[in-house]
Amino acid sequence: MPEYRILVPPPRRHRKGWTAAIAAAVVVAAAAGAFVVSKHGQDDRRRSQSRGGAKNETSAQAFAVVSTVPATGATDVPSDQVVTVRLSAPVVVTTGMPTFDPPVSGAWTRVGAKSLAFRATAPFLPTSTETLVIPDGSWGPRSTAGAMLVKPVTITFSVAQASTERLQQLLAQLDYLPLSFTPTGPLSSPAEATTAQAGSFAWRWPNPPSSLTSLWTEGYENVITKGAVMNFENQNGLAVDGLAGPRVWSTLLSDIAAAKVNADPYTYVVVSKQLPQSLTLFENGTPALVDIPVNTGAPGADTVDGTYPVFEHVLSSRMQGTNPDGTKYDDPNVPWASYFNGGDALHGFVRATYGSPQSNGCVEMRISDAAKVWPLSPIGTLVTVVGPAS
Repeated sequence: MPEYRILVPPPRRHRKGWTAAIAAAVVVAAAAGAFVVSKHGQDDRRRSQSRGGAKNETSAQAFAVVSTVPATGATDVPSDQVVTVRLSAPVVVTTGMPTFDPPVSGAWTRVGAKSLAFRATAPFLPTSTETLVIPDGSWGPRSTAGAMLVKPVTITFSVAQASTERLQQLLAQLDYLPLSFTPTGPLSSPAEATTAQAGSFAWRWPNPPSSLTSLWTEGYENVITKGAVMNFENQNGLAVDGLAGPRVWSTLLSDIAAAKVNADPYTYVVVSKQLPQSLTLFENGTPALVDIPVNTGAPGADTVDGTYPVFEHVLSSRMQGTNPDGTKYDDPNVPWASYFNGGDALHGFVRATYGSPQSNGCVEMRISDAAKVWPLSPIGTLVTVVGPAS
């Protein structure tokens, strides 16, 4: 208990009862918890409290995160970014380090006296959002003086999309493109796995059809690349959207590491609307099914020219709609359907004749021919529709 000094005036003559009154007052004050202290004693206590408060405040603020690279909320962060955390005091690296979610392999090191740097042994996944947590207390970093963070610090940042060229390089190395890619040398670092590498593309087979080669441009988005991504997604059980998101990149890198290449042939379909209308299917650059008679869309329901990737592949399909003459149709079990452009599909259908515009936009063929085409036109297969010669 602190010591309090009671100021008692010296006794005076002829003031009977003074001492007794003072004693009674002290008893009452003590019972009320209120002590009358000297001004000197009050100042001592206040200075003591002030010094203690300043010490606690300084201790709480002595060790803190000053800045990070990238800063929280940063976007388009490179996948090979070196992450740094700068602290307010010299730090040791034998205690808990920051963590990433989703996890990234790598190690933290001290850079200078007050900074930590994370050098990854794998890239941050393109288009992913990373959360960096710097723990507090005994779970987190500690200064050389033993101070710890008083509360955790959370940093989030978004990783940039990798280049289309790098996406093409990986797809080519896994045989999902009709081209191969040969890198000039090995990766300079595992963290560069999603960064475009020096090297060259080449067509995998001699004399590929010009309608296919004209679709290719290195380093730029094109329908060949989109079809390859869709094929890759389908084979790996991913949602098929033709977009290279974090799961696509993660699986690509995993398949590259495991040398897990596409086991299916590369197929390509050309539909000619030149009379008699026909379909040719290329397998690994060679015509495998040639001049199969087909019916494309009748006037008013024309099959649109262009190149499209197959996005739905079903054994049979219920097809409903309106014919060009306004009548309705409802065909419940159309066999061997590969949809490539909206409601247009390659499929089997019974007609009296084949080779002329008769359908409602689809590419119809004999059921026996459709049974041959269907296994070779999975999701991602490109279908080129070519109009009649002018």
